[in-house]
Amino acid sequence: MISCDGGYCKLQGPVTISNAAAVLEEGNRLFAGERITVDLSGVTEVDSAAVSLLLEWRRAARRRNRTIQFVNIPGNLKSLAELYGVSDLLGG
Repeated sequence: MISCDGGYCKLQGPVTISNAAAVLEEGNRLFAGERITVDLSGVTEVDSAAVSLLLEWRRAARRRNRTIQFVNIPGNLKSLAELYGVSDLLGG
């Protein structure tokens, strides 16, 4: 679901309540280095769990004094982030 090449990682497939915990764990295991870029262009389906996942990755990066950036955020995920009032926190 997540592939990384150095500090550039690509998330693919659905990110929903049914798999968010596994995706969170996979990202925490794979994300290394000072700066991480997560490309979300391959995300196919989202629900509110996807927003929570990205926010948790951001919190984890801050705790470790790292930088994480989300790019190519799909429109449906942007809409959810706007609905919850956290779009500024996700960037992209």
